[in-house]
Amino acid sequence: MTDRARLALVASDTDRAQAAAEALAGAGDWAPLDQADVAVVVGGDGFMLQTLHQMLDFGPLIPAYGLNQGTVGFLMNRARSSRDIAERVARARAIDVAPLTMRATARSGEELSFCAFNEVSLLRETRQTAKLEVAVNGKVRIPELACDGVLVATPAGSTAYNLSANGPILPLGSAMLALTPISPFRPRRWRGAILPDSSQIEFRVLEPDKRPVSAVADQKELRDVARVSVAIAEERRLTLLFDRGHSLDERIVTEQFQT
Repeated sequence: MTDRARLALVASDTDRAQAAAEALAGAGDWAPLDQADVAVVVGGDGFMLQTLHQMLDFGPLIPAYGLNQGTVGFLMNRARSSRDIAERVARARAIDVAPLTMRATARSGEELSFCAFNEVSLLRETRQTAKLEVAVNGKVRIPELACDGVLVATPAGSTAYNLSANGPILPLGSAMLALTPISPFRPRRWRGAILPDSSQIEFRVLEPDKRPVSAVADQKELRDVARVSVAIAEERRLTLLFDRGHSLDERIVTEQFQT
């Protein structure tokens, strides 16, 4: 980045984020988002995901620099003095993140497409275990997976829901996706797979009348799905900015040594 980058200030509506944004307001000249070179995003990981999705849907597709005023802040930078924000942005390291595209067909025949920077998950809607057929690149790999659900995670999202479901942590740049079952019952020993990010992953819901399933792409949900396909959307890459020594790839490595 350069010192001349025009910055836009975007903040969540929480009290913490609003207070931090008010302190930042006097730290420089802020541009409207549609005229900016970089978005300074104040909030937590959820708000950062919301902002990235807004950029995909409505533009502009500009880099995002996060300041954590949430809980975990995995996608954010540490909130420090507001006086050096322009310098911090100028010195930040850029990391590209490519979202997943989820194409889902509901039992009603409705077809929808959503993007996800963290993961796409299929989840049972009732007390009945979900039953899913799992195919990769057109070949059925598991004819019947009985489970609470299954998810596909990007490297950026591999330390989120995926890790909680005992999925693998994927380093950035690994060009891999994590395919992780959620509470699998059968095949009992299947613990998931690591796949090239060029893979096309497809799920077919078995016994949908008795065992309805919903599909979730980050924060967007479609209920009663019949089929879901998931693949990386290379053409929709966005950029996250991180302070030197506090980048996303370093956090992913660090997470693997937490005790």
